[in-house]
Amino acid sequence: MTENEEDAVSAHERLLDEDAGPMVRPYVMTSGRLQPVRGTFDLITLVVATRDTPGVQPGLGPEHIAITELCHRPISLAELAAELDLPAGTVRVLLGDLLDKGFVVTQEPQPDVDVQDQRMYEVVLDGLRAL
Repeated sequence: MTENEEDAVSAHERLLDEDAGPMVRPYVMTSGRLQPVRGTFDLITLVVATRDTPGVQPGLGPEHIAITELCHRPISLAELAAELDLPAGTVRVLLGDLLDKGFVVTQEPQPDVDVQDQRMYEVVLDGLRAL
C-alpha cells in the first residue's frame, strides 16, 4: 500500500470512528435543513406537547419522539438542546416539524418593553442627553 493510500484509509477510519457520529447526526436528523419549516424559536421559547408521543409517522424520527416526551411539561428550547445533547439549531428545525404537525405549541418570550411605546424612546433619549 502506498503512503497516499495509507493516508486515505487512515482518514476514512477517522470519519467512521465513534467521535464522528455527533458531527454528522444533526445534519442527517434535519435532512440538511438549517431553518425550521414553521415557527421561530428563541432559546427561551417554551414548548409543550399537545398530544401523546407520536408513533411511527412519515417525516418524524426518534429525535422528534424524544422531544415530545420531554415536552409533557413546558420546557425551553435551551433545556431541550441540553437534554438531547444537540445543537440548538438542530432542535429548532425538529421543533418546526413538530409544530407543523400539531404535536407541540410554543410560547414566545414577551419583551419587557413595548417597542411601539413612544414614551420608552423618550426616556432613552433623555438618558442619552444626560450623558
